[in-house]
Amino acid sequence: MKVVQVDLNKDYSDVIREAVNVLNCDGTIIYPTDTLYGLGANALNDIAVRKIFKIKRRSLSKPLPMIVRNYTWLKELVDTKPHQEEIIKKVWPGKVTVVLFKKNIVPDALTAKFNSVGVRIPNYVFTDKLLAEFGYPLTSTSANISEQEPTNDINRIIEIFSKSTAKPDLIIDAGILPKSEPSMIVDLTGNKPKILRISPTKPEKLLKLLELGGK
Repeated sequence: MKVVQVDLNKDYSDVIREAVNVLNCDGTIIYPTDTLYGLGANALNDIAVRKIFKIKRRSLSKPLPMIVRNYTWLKELVDTKPHQEEIIKKVWPGKVTVVLFKKNIVPDALTAKFNSVGVRIPNYVFTDKLLAEFGYPLTSTSANISEQEPTNDINRIIEIFSKSTAKPDLIIDAGILPKSEPSMIVDLTGNKPKILRISPTKPEKLLKLLELGGK
C-alpha cells in the first residue's frame, strides 16, 4: 500500500498518471471526491471489482456504484429514457447517484447480478481529470470497511487500511476533505423516482425529483 500526497491547488498530473498506472494493472486506489474518499478500481474489470469487495469486506450480494465522466459515458453503460434524462440533468454533476438499467458491458460482479447499477458524475475537478486520463468508469464506494462509518479524514483511512489484510494499492492523500454526507441515491428504474437514500445537505434536490416524478 503506497500513499501519495496531492495538493489540489497545484499541478498533480504526476499523481493522476501514477493512479492510472495502478488502475491499468487491475489495481485499486483510494481517491478524493466531492463527497467522501472513494475506493476505486476499473468498474468494467471483473478482477479489479472483486478486489474492491475483498478490501472493503463487503458482501458480494451488495452491488457497488460507479462514477462516470459525462453523459456520453453514461449512455454507453446504461439504458436511459427521456424522462430519466430530464431528472438526471437537474441533479448532475453533483452528489446524487441514480440507479438505471445496465447494459451488458457492466459486469455482474459490480451489480451483484442485478440488472441495474448506481451511477454518478461527481462535481469535482480531480475525478474529472482522473477519469479523462484513465478512460473507464471507477467504482465509487466509500473508503471504509463495510458496516463502519465512512470518514473524510484521510489519516483515519490510512490507519484503518494499514491494519487490514487486504489493502488498496495506492492511497491519494488530499488531506481532510470538507465535511459531506454520502450522495443521495435515487432509483429511476420505475415509473416514478424512488428515493433510496436522502442526503440532508441538498434537500432542494429531493424536492425537484419529487416534483418531476409527480408529473
